[in-house]
Amino acid sequence: MTRRNTELLLLLIAAPIVILLYAMIVMNEGQTLSMETLGVPLGIFGSFAIAHLAVRKWAPAADPAILPIAFALSGIGIAFITRLAPDMAIRQVMWLFLGIVCMIGVLVFMKNIDHTANYKYTLMIFGILLLLSPMLPGVGTEISGSRIWLSLGSFSFQPGEIAKILIVLFLAGYLAANREMLSVFTLRLGPLRLPDIRTLLPMLLVWGLALIVVIFEKDLGSALVVFFVFLTMLYVTTGKRVYIAVAIILLAIGGVFAYSAFSHVQIRVSTWLDPFADAQGTGYQLCQAIYSMADGGIFGVGIGNGLCDKIPVVESDYIFAAICEEAGLLGAAGVLLLFVAFAVRGIVTAARAKSDVSSFIATGLTASIVLQAFIIVSGVTRLIPLTGLTLPFISQGGSSLLASFIAVGMLLKCGDEATGVGREMTGAIGGSAHAQTGVLGRVALGKRLTGLMIVICLMFAVLVANLTLLMVVNADYYQNLSTNNHTTAKEATRERGTISTSDGVVLAQSIQNEDGTYTRIYPAGVLASHVVGYSSTKYGTSGIESACNDTLSGSTDFATWTDVINNYAGISTSGNDVKLTINSEIQQAAQDALDGYSGACVVLDPETGAVLALASSPTYDAAEFESLLSNSTDSSSSDALYNRATQALYAPGSTFKMLTLATALQNGIASEDTVYDAPGSMDIGNAPVTNFDDTSYGEITLARATEVSSNTVFGQVGVQIGPELLVRSAEQYGFNNTTAFELPLSMSLMPDPSEMTTWETAWAAVGQPVGEHESAAGPQATVLQMAMVGAAIANGGTIMQPYLVDSVYNAEGEKASETSPTVYANVMSTSTADRVLEVLQGVVESGTGKGAAISGVNIAGKTGTAQTDKELDNSWFVGMGPTEDCKVVIAIVLEENDGSTNAATRANNVLSTALKVQGAL
Repeated sequence: MTRRNTELLLLLIAAPIVILLYAMIVMNEGQTLSMETLGVPLGIFGSFAIAHLAVRKWAPAADPAILPIAFALSGIGIAFITRLAPDMAIRQVMWLFLGIVCMIGVLVFMKNIDHTANYKYTLMIFGILLLLSPMLPGVGTEISGSRIWLSLGSFSFQPGEIAKILIVLFLAGYLAANREMLSVFTLRLGPLRLPDIRTLLPMLLVWGLALIVVIFEKDLGSALVVFFVFLTMLYVTTGKRVYIAVAIILLAIGGVFAYSAFSHVQIRVSTWLDPFADAQGTGYQLCQAIYSMADGGIFGVGIGNGLCDKIPVVESDYIFAAICEEAGLLGAAGVLLLFVAFAVRGIVTAARAKSDVSSFIATGLTASIVLQAFIIVSGVTRLIPLTGLTLPFISQGGSSLLASFIAVGMLLKCGDEATGVGREMTGAIGGSAHAQTGVLGRVALGKRLTGLMIVICLMFAVLVANLTLLMVVNADYYQNLSTNNHTTAKEATRERGTISTSDGVVLAQSIQNEDGTYTRIYPAGVLASHVVGYSSTKYGTSGIESACNDTLSGSTDFATWTDVINNYAGISTSGNDVKLTINSEIQQAAQDALDGYSGACVVLDPETGAVLALASSPTYDAAEFESLLSNSTDSSSSDALYNRATQALYAPGSTFKMLTLATALQNGIASEDTVYDAPGSMDIGNAPVTNFDDTSYGEITLARATEVSSNTVFGQVGVQIGPELLVRSAEQYGFNNTTAFELPLSMSLMPDPSEMTTWETAWAAVGQPVGEHESAAGPQATVLQMAMVGAAIANGGTIMQPYLVDSVYNAEGEKASETSPTVYANVMSTSTADRVLEVLQGVVESGTGKGAAISGVNIAGKTGTAQTDKELDNSWFVGMGPTEDCKVVIAIVLEENDGSTNAATRANNVLSTALKVQGAL
């Protein structure tokens, strides 16, 4: 079969793929298939048929695969642009037709492509001028942060796309004329021969040009393409690997300089490293692309069914993400294989070329298209920082499409003038093209081109591997991110389950709209808003809405086999209902206790670990979360959204003395009756430890020291315990450990005992962090952590794992799952816990915690006053009761307490309410 017949056959094979892709878009839009609705793909095929005839006439010996590959890629591009930006599709088709016309023009009017070498310096000047022309005032325009456009009225153009072709033509002529000079190294360093400055000058000039583009045009993509195309052509010309090493050094220098000097480069790099750190700001575009690709899976969601239209400017820089989502890993890998095939045929054309010039032109043009594709796909898939290039043939953009088809025309011309491997290449400017003569020159070139082909194949294999990691291996992780609004948007068509308290108050539910979608509402307002969180198509999910996302959407926690079958069959069903351990009465009492203060309150059932209330102040109306998030830069909005119960770390103050006391009793270091001197101030570790208001208590027992909260006594006890045992004991309660919990929970902290001084150990035992060293000062604790400390004492030395979700039910009310209480840690014996509890009862009866006393019930607890760097101290209370059989534990902190009340007094009503609900009062 002749080359042109092979080309025609390949065009006929590609045509149904393009037409079918377009047909799926038409059908997705609800239109019927007809000649009219399929006119665009048929017209595109017709234009390529004309191009095929032109190749038959003016380039009959050209490569047979390049034109069909260009047809397949551009057809895919037109189809997806029609899907994503229909208003721009017709213009893109016009640019395609113009590109084909220009390609045919190259075939017709470029009689001998080698003659371009005669004008290499003219081409260089024009190429550089075009590349830098967007810097001109008046006509140069900055769009999306890059100054790469020339604008005349409503018409805009990227001159850099044409500049790349002119630079390739210049480099081909220059390298062909100077090949021997560039291959001979005169400097010696031991056994090594190194290039001198004259030999390195071309690379340094191209490197400098690339830096100018990065600095003044903010166009990292074009700079990388120009530099790597030059490096590719230089290696193919000389075969010297030293140039690659020098290029790596220059790239490193340029990269460090650009990163340290320019904010736009820093933003690109930081967004690449962690786009989710600012998912609603600088990372928004990349995050949206990642969410789309993660949804694609192996087979895709179907053409027209994706949410890739949420990606800003998706039809240009991020069109590959749209292909990934809707065509899946297989479709995306297919597109990458087309580029690999283009690279292979371009390199084969270079190997067959009759001269150095045409061989280097084919190499440079192939490299410019393939490397551009690799760089932009790598950026979109987060393999490297995003560079802002278009995907050749596919992305929306007339300049890129026009330049790509001009390059195709030149490749076809290089292939048509090829003489095959049976004849030696001749120099375009006279004389021998190679230092080697005979067949050896072609063999050397063939080895370099083969090496280039292998490198390109490996590069694209890395892309496919990275895609597999993103779209298959880590897909669930990305889909379940709280910021993933794609997942939330898909769930808008599915009734999400309710979230309710243990006593039946609905905190969140979905109501159906007229269009069949569902809106999430929060009828309880401020009640437990920090616990419930939110579910939003724009802002993702938080709180229980995030922790139980799969459960609420119905994709996990199946109650029956019917639920399982429906899920895997893709049959839409209502989500599961989540019942919390939170009791609405206790929760309201906890929120009321915080009224007027910033702070937090946690109430636990010590026997099970169930969280009966979890409140944070200031709070917010859950129904108004979107307005708060939209104003998240406002400090008051951010403050209201912050969950102080689980995320804030506080100095626990004297409430930590519960842990110190328990450690001393458990390890026989002291007893309740051990007598200590309790002056108002005393030096421990050559520095003072003081009581509140420097009050002196004389000689008192450890029990009485707990009741009056003597810092000087507990400082002495802390020294007796020692830093190692004190820290180890705290870690048993949860400090320095990650505790599993449904809501984000900060780790409570203790210092490295090897870094603690005697003075710091004394204050740590008191509950005040004072250390300054590499490890964190401690203790620092969440309110939930201090509730767990109280629960250990209330439950005979055993801490139960805290939890918020009581049970899950399907839409028919059938129970799918129920949380079973589990032991978190055994931290002391039952006898020690009882002894500590008795001492803490004295705190409430005759000590600092009298405000928590409830008539008819024995309450135990410990107050705390924690110093801060602010004018006023924080007020703490951890309490439990009834002491005979504890049913309730409370931990509460009031920030910057002004003395008009205290945490123990505020805890009183919460304890009373909880005890009534628990049947203990």
